[in-house]
Amino acid sequence: MATLFRSENAKTLVHARYRSLLDNWPVPRRELTLPTRYGHTFVIVCGPENAPALLLLHGGATTSAMWGRSVRLWAEHFRVYAVDIIGEPGLSAPARPSLRSDAYVRWLEDLWSALGLSRASMVGASLGGLLALQYAAEHPARVKKLVLLAPAGIAPVRVGYLISAVPLFFLGPHGRRKALELVMGLAPEERTEEAKEFLSFFELILAHHVVRTQPIPVVSESTLRKLTMPVLVVVGARDIVFRAETMRRRIASFVPDARTLVLEKAGHGLTDQTSTIDQFLLTNGTGM
Repeated sequence: MATLFRSENAKTLVHARYRSLLDNWPVPRRELTLPTRYGHTFVIVCGPENAPALLLLHGGATTSAMWGRSVRLWAEHFRVYAVDIIGEPGLSAPARPSLRSDAYVRWLEDLWSALGLSRASMVGASLGGLLALQYAAEHPARVKKLVLLAPAGIAPVRVGYLISAVPLFFLGPHGRRKALELVMGLAPEERTEEAKEFLSFFELILAHHVVRTQPIPVVSESTLRKLTMPVLVVVGARDIVFRAETMRRRIASFVPDARTLVLEKAGHGLTDQTSTIDQFLLTNGTGM
């Protein structure tokens, strides 16, 4: 098992703040802790029991708290399963198998079985986007629709990000705050009180969590061609982590029926796409 926090006290601080955010979850919820071959997995469940299933995978170095502003709408139409990814700072097991293996596909297979899912739509952000993409490529019949938000794995990590932002994470609170501002690239209209609260939590995580250092693989052409379900990809033109144009071009080449939205003012943090995603998930076929 990986060491996810700098100390037990660090873990306690992060999880206490996470719990406080969950206390403000905008709709009634259940919490599940489910067994998988890689250890326990924490899942927040909300929405009507008989509604279509929607599985959410958050970004790296964060938790399912990132979905707080979206689940109020999505839980009106879907049975929502917000999953804490293993090896991240949430409440799941501290296992970090290689991103270049099929381990996360097998982890999600276990999770789908534990949840009793036969078919579901998936929304994945950044690292969660890579994991959702990998699962959907291996099990296209199980994934009704796929939404990828600033996904990892379609374009390589930008050298500029490694040079300009990554060193700042090691320069104390001011450096972490500056790095976070650069990476998220939030437009002025996105700097709401809710966003500030989540970014404050993100800063706490970065101060106490041991982030992944594994290189992020770029998925192959053959993997992308397996995405036969309706796909929506949303990227920020100002994303300093992954080049938006590379992602748009690869999706257009290998997943020609996918819809790609390039948000001109957005960075890696994107802007709120809750309604756009809801409409995509509810619409028959691939169109909007």
